[in-house]
Amino acid sequence: MKDKALQRLTHLHREHKGLINIMPLQTGGLLTEAAKEALIEFGDGYSVCDFCLGRLSDIAKPPAKEFVHDLLPQFLGSDVATVVHGAREAIFTVIHSLAQPGDTIVVDSNRHYTTVVAAERVGLNIVEVPHSGYPEFKVDVDRYEDLIQQYDPRLLLLTYPDGSYGNLPDAQRTGEIAQAHGVPYILNGAYAVGRMPVKMDEIGADFIVGSGHKSMASAGPCGVLGMKKKWEERVLRTSKSYKNKEIELLGCTVRGVPLATLMASFPDVIERVCHWGEQVAKAQWFSAEMEKLGFKQLGEKPHLHDLLYFETLQLYEISQHVRERGYFFYKELKNRGIWGPQPGLTKAFKVSTFAADRQQLTSVLDSCKAILRKYS
Repeated sequence: MKDKALQRLTHLHREHKGLINIMPLQTGGLLTEAAKEALIEFGDGYSVCDFCLGRLSDIAKPPAKEFVHDLLPQFLGSDVATVVHGAREAIFTVIHSLAQPGDTIVVDSNRHYTTVVAAERVGLNIVEVPHSGYPEFKVDVDRYEDLIQQYDPRLLLLTYPDGSYGNLPDAQRTGEIAQAHGVPYILNGAYAVGRMPVKMDEIGADFIVGSGHKSMASAGPCGVLGMKKKWEERVLRTSKSYKNKEIELLGCTVRGVPLATLMASFPDVIERVCHWGEQVAKAQWFSAEMEKLGFKQLGEKPHLHDLLYFETLQLYEISQHVRERGYFFYKELKNRGIWGPQPGLTKAFKVSTFAADRQQLTSVLDSCKAILRKYS
């Protein structure tokens, strides 16, 4: 049995390779051709560190120094930037640097679970700005002001967009509130940075967080963190014993493939952000067509992001009467060359239109129609 288990490890393959991909966790992270080449070139351990003199962000070959110190801050609209293992690590790095156990952080109620886990790890009290509930789940950012006055928080965080409904709350208004009360403001743009235009300085945030593997066409885990200059010495402070090692980053972060693919994809990422309007139009068209089938898009309308959440009670009803139960829809889609909704979910699920063109999305719609007819 042990030999068979070891053998399986040497014959790994992806169940959905070659399928139309509408999986929200993957569509913004699909590698460019340049990144695929970098994946092979830098696949050996810490290969980007061949010419490192002690600080990851100062490596000249490959051009990590130029990327981190020049290109990335310009892209993020920040004064300073660095690379991290992911969005959650970036958030923890900031709150661990700025807050103390017992302090309070105010976050939106659509926040990712990792925001709460990061705050708990620091020992913070968490206060949430409520959403509007079913069916839009919108966050009124003006509520931040009431909670600031009530709780005197050390930090604010806004998720833009949230990873469930794809809602885009008013990030700029949040920045105005944060600045008026002198509270540092973190924008979690894990599903924004690399997909759509977003600049930290235009929004008025102190920090901006991005995800390389979710939205910047990078192998993961990988993320980016931008900040105002005034926070650099505190968040990126260095060790007393090792002068070129940042304490919060444990000296270094993404070594090897994640960083190499992030840099290789960057020119394409800059270009695709310029076409965000086309992505929004495509998502709105797809949502309208899905609703013609009897499904209901939850979240903001008109929708302004490629991440879509559908309530699909017809599929749930079918799942109660078929042998595969909740897995029937996943299997039906896979048989039709489509990968997206999480296996086992039929009552509601998320998809992303980001990586699929209209012809592919038409195939998804036709497949949904055929599945509904088959079980009617």
